[in-house]
Amino acid sequence: MSRSVLKAILGLLMRVLYRPRVEGVANIPGDGPVIVAGNHVTFVDSLFLSLVVERQVYFIGKDEYVTGKGVKGRLMAWFFTTCGMIPVDRDGGHGGVAALMTGRRVLEEGRIFGIYPEGTRSPDGRLYRGRTGVARLALMTGAPVVPFAMIGTDKVQPGGSGMLRIAPVTIRFGRPLEFARYEGMDRDRYVLRAVTDEVMSEVMRLGGQEYVDIYATKAKAA
Repeated sequence: MSRSVLKAILGLLMRVLYRPRVEGVANIPGDGPVIVAGNHVTFVDSLFLSLVVERQVYFIGKDEYVTGKGVKGRLMAWFFTTCGMIPVDRDGGHGGVAALMTGRRVLEEGRIFGIYPEGTRSPDGRLYRGRTGVARLALMTGAPVVPFAMIGTDKVQPGGSGMLRIAPVTIRFGRPLEFARYEGMDRDRYVLRAVTDEVMSEVMRLGGQEYVDIYATKAKAA
């Protein structure tokens, strides 16, 4: 089954069951490299994102999702890769570098790369400090960043696992952010932080989440 057929079937189910409200999707350019960067509140965020964007969105996922054994493992691998997931071992010492280089390759091929700057799902529904990978990708490739906010998906899948529930969902996209003024400065940590904070500020504005100026991983550990 091709991606277009899978998307048509899942898209129909999504519209019938959830009737998501999608705002500003026209802000995503119709061609060329684009970074879509947003908040991450539950596992199904990437699925909703892939279904409402006309172009294929590629995103990083844990390699364990595609390495399962047997029929179930093969079905999971097919499903996730068809939805645009690129498996990367993020638990190793070079996981961050591998994810960054994968994103760069996707963008240099003129495609859309989806990223959650928080680096992990929010532990409590608030928006946490963004990691600078989104800024590095934008400055290395020159791709515009389209911010987005997922609203309500945490009610669809509370806690990020278990059965999906019926709840209203809104996906809101902002205007593209361009960072050509920082060309050649992708190694300047102050510039990387400024770019990342600008992206996160737009995500916060779009979604209305409370912002917490620490990394989500630290909040989870605490």
